[in-house]
Amino acid sequence: MTTTGFQPPPYPYDRLHRLLPIADAFPGGAVDLSIGTPFDPPPQAVVDALASSDSERSYPASMGTPALRTAARNWMARRFDIDVPIDQIAAAVGTKEFVATLPQWMRLRTPDRDTVLFPAISYPTYAMGATLAGCRAVAVPFHPDGTLDLTAISDEDASRALVLWVNSPSNPTGALDDLAAAARWGRAHAVPVFSDECYVEFTWDGRGRTILEHGLDGVIAVHSLSKRSNFAGGRAGFYAGDADLVAYLRIVRQHAGLMVPGPTQAAAAVAFDDDAHVEVQRQRYLARLDLMATVLSHWSGIAVARPSGAFYLWIPVDDGWEFTERLAAAGGAIVSPGEFYGADGSAFVRVAVVQPDERIELVAERLSAAS
Repeated sequence: MTTTGFQPPPYPYDRLHRLLPIADAFPGGAVDLSIGTPFDPPPQAVVDALASSDSERSYPASMGTPALRTAARNWMARRFDIDVPIDQIAAAVGTKEFVATLPQWMRLRTPDRDTVLFPAISYPTYAMGATLAGCRAVAVPFHPDGTLDLTAISDEDASRALVLWVNSPSNPTGALDDLAAAARWGRAHAVPVFSDECYVEFTWDGRGRTILEHGLDGVIAVHSLSKRSNFAGGRAGFYAGDADLVAYLRIVRQHAGLMVPGPTQAAAAVAFDDDAHVEVQRQRYLARLDLMATVLSHWSGIAVARPSGAFYLWIPVDDGWEFTERLAAAGGAIVSPGEFYGADGSAFVRVAVVQPDERIELVAERLSAAS
């Protein structure tokens, strides 16, 4: 039976499968630098908390336990010197789920609006979330410095917008956005601004910033433990900010049964309470970024720069797919063509330095030998 309804596109990273036999032919096999999934261990105390919370029997709190929300509040106070009331903080089942489902909840809240604004080069789920909700996905271009060109948003799109997404540090570019400007634009146009800050602990140029530093009204910050604490398998994050938005989302998400498992919430509270392991991870990623930037620059002849944030190298190339294929053949490394992150990214590749040091060094050795 055929249907004229929605046909999901192939998942972007599935399109890389054809390159695996090429990279696997190297001794030691393929080194996957395509997906930003952590390979380093989470803190042992976090793992221990998973097994000792005694919270697996009962349904967990959809909004998040007091312990988790208090830990999130305290972390924001330490990191950003802001005080967010605990009732303006709520848990998310990993922030990808939050991003993907947000448009449908916002459309129910404001049915006369139908548009999701998002960065033109970005994590694919911003646009896909709009598509899954039957909304328009409208890409916002960038200034040369990597900040969003908010003046490019038409009056019509602004009047129809349910939400503006910003992402700083950016996945995939690593650029830092002007969060104050985004907050001002949102308030001026009565458009809620949602700021995806999941890479904020890996800000290399200056200190980490949050949109909440510019006031809570009309804005929501989204944070995750997937990158910060190597806890992607736990699916734990939170959102915080505008009182009315948090209250609305907390209730509608409770009706949908969106709940972070109890043991995961206990572990997440432990993770947010500890900063020492984050500094260890920062140093790991900095060393890997510097090593891969040096090796790729020498091998390709392209000046590969360290990003302003995140753990990706965003490399300008003539053709993203051609470079990806060359790198698989010469170094046994699988990376992401930039078109995965929007049409404007087609002349780039993204390299995620997430593999353990010995795997990163293996790619470096192969490329040095091939140079």
